[in-house]
Amino acid sequence: MDYQKIAKAILDNIGGKENIIHLEHCSTRLRFNLKDENLLNISALEKIDGVMGVRINAQCQIIIGNDVIEVYNELTKIVGNISKDNISNEPKKKKKFTAIFLDFLISIFQPLIPAIAGGGVLKSFIVLFATLGLIDDQGSTYNILQLIGSAPLYFLPILVAITTANKLKVNSLVAASAVSVLILPDMVAMLKSGTTLFSLSLENINYAAQIFPAILTTLFYSVIERFFTKYSFKVIRIFFVPMMSLLLTVPVSLLLLAPLGYNMGTILSSIIIFFYIHFSWIATGLLAAILPFMVVTGMHKAMVPYAIEAVGKTGCEMLYQPASLAHNIAESGACFGVSIKTKNSKLKSTALSAGISALFGITEPALYGVTIVNKKVLYSVMCAAAMGGAFAGLTLLKSFVLVGAGLASMTMFIDKDNAMNIVWAFVTLGISFFVAFILSAVFFTDRVEITDESENENEKVNENTKNIIKNEVIEVRSPITGKVIPMTDINDNVFSSGMVGQGLGIIPNEGILKSPCKGVISMVFHTKHALNIKLNNGADLLFHIGIDTVQLNGDGFETLVNVGDIVDIGDDLIKFDINIIKNKQLDPTVIFLVTNPEDYAISTINENKQVTNDDIVLEIKPKILNKGE
Repeated sequence: MDYQKIAKAILDNIGGKENIIHLEHCSTRLRFNLKDENLLNISALEKIDGVMGVRINAQCQIIIGNDVIEVYNELTKIVGNISKDNISNEPKKKKKFTAIFLDFLISIFQPLIPAIAGGGVLKSFIVLFATLGLIDDQGSTYNILQLIGSAPLYFLPILVAITTANKLKVNSLVAASAVSVLILPDMVAMLKSGTTLFSLSLENINYAAQIFPAILTTLFYSVIERFFTKYSFKVIRIFFVPMMSLLLTVPVSLLLLAPLGYNMGTILSSIIIFFYIHFSWIATGLLAAILPFMVVTGMHKAMVPYAIEAVGKTGCEMLYQPASLAHNIAESGACFGVSIKTKNSKLKSTALSAGISALFGITEPALYGVTIVNKKVLYSVMCAAAMGGAFAGLTLLKSFVLVGAGLASMTMFIDKDNAMNIVWAFVTLGISFFVAFILSAVFFTDRVEITDESENENEKVNENTKNIIKNEVIEVRSPITGKVIPMTDINDNVFSSGMVGQGLGIIPNEGILKSPCKGVISMVFHTKHALNIKLNNGADLLFHIGIDTVQLNGDGFETLVNVGDIVDIGDDLIKFDINIIKNKQLDPTVIFLVTNPEDYAISTINENKQVTNDDIVLEIKPKILNKGE
């Protein structure tokens, strides 16, 4: 894979280096904060070989999969350091509160995961080695290794202060210094014995492993730092601003913000624990079932504060991680099921690699490459995840590490006080995998099945398309009478996302598809529900009648043209029975797309209006005209 080529293509379609405010990556995604999201060319990004999908919520997220680090490294070589001018020139845009909140959470917690996961997995392996008798759990070596694994969680307030300060663009080391006061051994001892500040009593709270006290303290510190930076003399700013910021921030934190943050965390954990106690297996199963949607939208990040809080206070977590195990392994099982069922070689390869990744806790390749583009696979994953999650809830499965749940991290479920905990984890894994595997293998069908064209057909197409006029602007009429709907309203992720091409949908009033322009039939699907026309300017038009109508196997469809036929405006192409489609509870929407949109400027006309075969619905203008060629 040419990572440099992928990086350059991505940069070209996000508005260039100048449009980037911030760039980072997680285990499968490139994450961008951009000045102007209108400069994004999402359809072009999704067509880059190596890009699995694009999602816009709090950030622009480009899903790469297992090669994300290599692509990120190539991007940073091209982009270099994002200048301060990029940050200072960031336009003030109104954003939804949910987008701002999610962006804040991601920026704070995403950088913490490697440290927390690394320490946690180390601890779980040490427990495993002790259980197997490979190390003495009473010896100094065991204790030191346990302390190494515990350090990231114990000093979590300091780590949170650093990531929060980085997000707020204030001095991270001074912020960390302010928060570190909360866990100084002498301060802990004073709080435990009872002490006062300015004659006011301080609460006896152990702030180690707490996140909300650190967040509130750093938020307050950022306000104080900006105030003194603005109003202090530049000659003394280097020591005066940190001094005054610490002097004001720490007392306010000890008296008000840190206790408030601690209680916030307690309340959040109590609410989730309440639902878990009263609806344990239902809660875990339901969460596992909806995780595909949460991961796709990024909302699973909202569970991270709770999970960290739970592990910090109780040493284990019993909802999010068990549900994640069920979901991740269900994604894997479904992908393996698809891989043995599909006849599409590219999908088979994608499903196999995505299945392996999901088996080890990385689900984005499976989600974006297989699951969300096929409803039957999605339903299989949801059903299997719900069953695995419900079993985890019934057995009160506990996780002791915050890391992507998968086969390689199963030690996270080792409980030295309950040997059956790891057994139940493997049973959860087995249920989730095999149910998803069986369901997807049984119900999955290839979305598009194309008959092989004979050599004569190919020759006929080539002969009839040899006089293409590449600079011709073509106005395309409606191929059918009905109501035009925007592409984004098409009830299918593959088409509505622009993965196949650019165009629109038409809710039909009749069952006759007519040629909307002059061209050559370049492909006819053997299930008769779809065909392609090559236009005189080289554009490829796909006509797809209904959603999931491939499963009708041609029932109710009659094709009236063959590959290689020259067609004119108004020629009949396909007759179909709308009632048969509706009786099978399928959507009859006619999908009408340009499948090579990168070469054309495509304008839609008469959206959300009733049209006839005489109405113009698309204008297809070759981009060569825009280049003055």
